[in-house]
This record gives sequence, C-alpha cells and structure tokens, in this order.
Amino acid sequence: MKYATLIYIKPGSHDTDITEEEHAALSAEYAALRQEPQCVGGGHLQPVETATTVRADLITDGPFADTKEVFAGYFVIEADNLDEALKFAQRIPAVRLGGGVEVRPLFEVPGEE
Repeated sequence: MKYATLIYIKPGSHDTDITEEEHAALSAEYAALRQEPQCVGGGHLQPVETATTVRADLITDGPFADTKEVFAGYFVIEADNLDEALKFAQRIPAVRLGGGVEVRPLFEVPGEE
C-alpha cells in the first residue's frame, strides 16, 4: 500500500541557529530517505510565503492563517502496513526538530501503479 508522509516543520527549525555543516547534514538525511527503495516519490516545497490559497470566494497570498507548523514537503512510500510507514516517518528529521509528520494511506486506483 502507498502512504503519503506529509512533513510539517516549525518555522525556522531548519535554518535558525544551525551551522552550514548542520544544514548540509539535514539536507543529506532528507536526500537519503528519498533514495530508499520504499520511497516512490516526494517533494520539498518552497517557503510558505510563496503560497497562494484558493477558496470558493477568495484568493489570498501566503498561508491562510499563522500556525505553529507549516507544510514543507512530502514523501510517498510503499509499506506493507501502517506500522512500517510510521517507522519510516519517525526517521524524517522534522520530527526531532519539533515538527510533525502526518501519515495517510493513499487510495488505490485500479490500473495505476
């Protein structure tokens, strides 16, 4: 089954008070997870300030509301079950840096891999 791991970070957690070497190490951790065989896709989003929100009656620049965490990226993984998907998610650096990872199963679409 495929799972989406939706990565939420605390604003500034990946760039405040860390050295260039620490930032490079974090980037390497994310890249290593992306290269694992069970990871079938993923992406790193531009900063939340670049977002535009569309609603039925409104289009606004930036995030809809100030929050303590922002959606920063995602991995799509293959896992036999939720426990396996959670083990992968626990290794995402955002978790130890005060953010969180939401794990959600994807709908299976017949004929789609």
